[in-house]
Amino acid sequence: MIVFFGYGDDPPLVRAVRAAADRGLDHLVVDQRATAGTDLVLAGDEDGGLRGAFVVDGRRVELERVTAVYARPLSPVPAPGDPRRGERDARLVDLTVEWLDTAPVRVVNRPVAMASNSSKPFQAQLIAEAGFAVPETLVSSDPDAVRAFADAHGAVVFKSVSGVRSIVRRLDRGYLDRLDRVRNLPTQFQALVPGVDIRVHVVGERVFATAVETAATDYRYAGRDGEEAVLTATALPPEVAERCVRLAAALDLPLAGLDLRRTPDGVWVCFEVNPMPGYSFFESHTGQPISESLVDHLAGAGEGGTRWSSPARTAPTSRAS
Repeated sequence: MIVFFGYGDDPPLVRAVRAAADRGLDHLVVDQRATAGTDLVLAGDEDGGLRGAFVVDGRRVELERVTAVYARPLSPVPAPGDPRRGERDARLVDLTVEWLDTAPVRVVNRPVAMASNSSKPFQAQLIAEAGFAVPETLVSSDPDAVRAFADAHGAVVFKSVSGVRSIVRRLDRGYLDRLDRVRNLPTQFQALVPGVDIRVHVVGERVFATAVETAATDYRYAGRDGEEAVLTATALPPEVAERCVRLAAALDLPLAGLDLRRTPDGVWVCFEVNPMPGYSFFESHTGQPISESLVDHLAGAGEGGTRWSSPARTAPTSRAS
């Protein structure tokens, strides 16, 4: 029994649920957006462990039947007009997250393992230990220090220092003129790395790589900047693929999204590792069977050796704008 937990209309969750259904796998969807008939009942047992069940619209699934969970826990949806409903929903998420960290089942990914992305400087140290190059970086709330960093490195980009999603921007003259604002919020600045973006999804021991060609600083928001992003399924050199798998394993992330850049002189730079990647965007543009591989991993199938090919069955190249 595979449990899927998160927003029922979240594209990565939707694709994984569909893949499980296509394979005829027994599964349960716990939808954070439809919690009126949902509950998680937990109780201690005589051996000091936990027993209990998920209840969804009258269907009860004992936890002892659960073999794997794909969890994308997001902030609870506010319940209009009923604060008690909101409190209950928040408690359901908290309780599920606590269970996921200790449940004796396969979890993608355990919440405690996702914490490395909460501090990008901390995660960068782990990335470097795995053998990837990392950009020259400054985290500061001192405008003078930032100006000195920009003078030393020329082209510089900046983004949030935490795991909160932010848009990567060039530190141009407009931002330099407003640099006093960093006094209120420590920010991460990095020397701009030239090259081609490669987004890598690691699923267990499988690797799917996508090359992204764009003139935008942050390809995720190319359309917002009036640019296009061209996504093409690609294959990594075997040693780089192995390094990606090792890094994901070191972070205890069965599913991970690695943001790499291949420089013109062949250096592989890693910016960060996303512990809850929105792989559906890349799957929809390249045809790579990421969701199917994810469900296979949850079901315990297809293991035993790294595979680093990046198959693209339907759309090897696609434009996003």
